[in-house]
Amino acid sequence: MVRYVIWRALSSIPLLFLVITVSFFLVRLAPGSPLARERAMPPEIRARLERHYGLDQPWSIQYWNYLRGLLRFDLGPSYKQKEASVNALIARAWPVSATLGALAFALALLAGVALGCLAATRRATFTDRSLVFLALVGVSVPNFVLGPLLVLIVSLNLLWLPPAGWGESRHVVLPAITLAAPYVAYIARLTRAGMLQALQEGYILTARAKGLREYGVLIKHALRVGILPVISFSGPAIAFLVTGTVVVERIFAIPGLGNLFVQAAFNRDYTLILGIVLVVSTALFLFNLLVDIIMVILDPRIHYGEA
Repeated sequence: MVRYVIWRALSSIPLLFLVITVSFFLVRLAPGSPLARERAMPPEIRARLERHYGLDQPWSIQYWNYLRGLLRFDLGPSYKQKEASVNALIARAWPVSATLGALAFALALLAGVALGCLAATRRATFTDRSLVFLALVGVSVPNFVLGPLLVLIVSLNLLWLPPAGWGESRHVVLPAITLAAPYVAYIARLTRAGMLQALQEGYILTARAKGLREYGVLIKHALRVGILPVISFSGPAIAFLVTGTVVVERIFAIPGLGNLFVQAAFNRDYTLILGIVLVVSTALFLFNLLVDIIMVILDPRIHYGEA
């Protein structure tokens, strides 16, 4: 296990280096400048700012200086929000996105696994067809449609929950439901497919022949293997959710990483864009590694070299 984790960690270094390199030059190739203002800036002030941030140097030197900062875990200064560094901005926004994403994924996991198991045990019945149809609807309805619809019904008409904001527990409900809806559909379909395959295995027939209760057969035996596709899907899903979702955070005015990334893109804030990209890439690696380890633990047929 230790050897496998070390190998995965070392193999991720070139990939992260490639992501940083491509992102660094792409943001500089994009039109616009982080020093652009609505009003024309005097040339001497612009030259002084470029000298202060090192933007007057060749790209190769800027790139080298940025890599040296990363070795010190320094993501650099923000070109637009001068009161805080990129490290401070990400440290302030990431807990918000992580809280919302974790709640949304927990909701999606519980509801999706339950609905998938129910559909698998009621195969080819009206219940199964209805759940499959609902899953298809959940996948098809995008967040930018579901979010405003929930705000219109729950907040503006029924006055049950606030339409936007952050700071209280009731502010989390609508965004979490909006984020979780498509993942409930994906997880339900994956659970149904995995359970249908697991229920046909020989050890399930043996467990039933021994007189075990159907509940025990499903939960203790079939679900352990049937949930493997869901666990494999969970790695990138969790990384995407806990590192911020642009659409939902913009709709509900949530001060998370997704909203911060949109502001950085509009402002051409190079260092902030690169910092968020690096955080998302690192989260993807960590959660995928965690998923591989969990799959090996749940299914003894998988070896460390094949995970």
